[in-house]
Amino acid sequence: MYYRAVMRVDIITKEYPPEIYGGAGVHVAELVAALRSSIDVQVRAFGSDRDEPGTQAYRAPVELAGANAAVQTLGTDLVMVGDVAGADVVHSHTWYANFAGHLASQLHGIPHVLTAHSLEPLRPWKAEQLGGGYAVSSGIEKLAYENAAAIVAVSAGMRADILRSYPQVDPARVRVIHNGIDVERWRPIENPEFLASIGMDAARPSVVFVGRITRQKGLPYLLRAAQLLPPEVQLVLCAGAPDTPEIMAEVQELVRLLQQTRQGVIWIERMLPRDELSAILTAATTFVCPSVYEPLGIVNLEAMACGAAVVGTRTGGIPEVVADGVTGRIVPIEQLQDGTGTPVDPERFVSDLAAALTEVTGDPERAAEYGAAGRERARTEFSWGAIADTTRALYEELTA
Repeated sequence: MYYRAVMRVDIITKEYPPEIYGGAGVHVAELVAALRSSIDVQVRAFGSDRDEPGTQAYRAPVELAGANAAVQTLGTDLVMVGDVAGADVVHSHTWYANFAGHLASQLHGIPHVLTAHSLEPLRPWKAEQLGGGYAVSSGIEKLAYENAAAIVAVSAGMRADILRSYPQVDPARVRVIHNGIDVERWRPIENPEFLASIGMDAARPSVVFVGRITRQKGLPYLLRAAQLLPPEVQLVLCAGAPDTPEIMAEVQELVRLLQQTRQGVIWIERMLPRDELSAILTAATTFVCPSVYEPLGIVNLEAMACGAAVVGTRTGGIPEVVADGVTGRIVPIEQLQDGTGTPVDPERFVSDLAAALTEVTGDPERAAEYGAAGRERARTEFSWGAIADTTRALYEELTA
């Protein structure tokens, strides 16, 4: 079969700059930039029009304006499928794009690669957000996973989750290719004026959280653990985009109670530009990732690249990023096997999380050593160039 001298890969994604709200969007943006140095990459993204060459935006048909959000997603997928004609490979990211990738593969006779950033069976709380649409998203994901030519897992923990969730998938089709970080863009930044403007005292020990307000990120557990921290420790929450009004109300109440009993509880709900977020991470004594579900956690790499120690839960891909006792600490957690990730003993998890945070914030010199080791680990083991090379090799294998 004839293939053009330069391979063309169409990448389908819901998130793409400037519309990014999570780790999947960061992953796609960085991967595309790295791949375009050697192959033709056409990006097909949801949302508003983009000016970037080789990038096309799509929206749901107007007839679906009042439909369930999951149905609108499928409508957007259908609109873009025809434009994949001429590609050698179609590569989709998250269930939002999986349906388009699956149909494009069938319609155009090309391999479908999908990257697993999360799994619907392990996020049952999404039923609160999507209603019956959660059953739709779950069915679409299952269809795509069982038929894809290759599945990229962003961690070994994620690979195990895929094979447990979808036992019909051939293990040989599931490859581990980690997320990455650009340590030139994510780097230590000193900005005392900005820190002062948000009320963060660089002279005091601090714990920083960055993430969406969603069940998987474990923020309520952190807020309970913060009640047990020494009084001098600040808590900086860069947290917004709640999944539901219910979890937002829960977080608001926990923050209110915390602010009644201690000083230095700072909550920033707006999405910060990279330089401002980097300044917060640089000043942090430790970053915390209390997630109960985390396939890898790009945010941990961002914190490490800024020189912050990281305290993270022993779940998903977090232990593959954070080296316990070297770049930070890993907090044990025993979880229910019902898909929710809920701790078997929530109070024990909260206590263990508080103990790890107290240990790291109580030893600034050791925290700084963790941070320096973390930046070096991010630089040497999680570069986007190496990830792009491995991904391109997978495309070449499927089209050989």
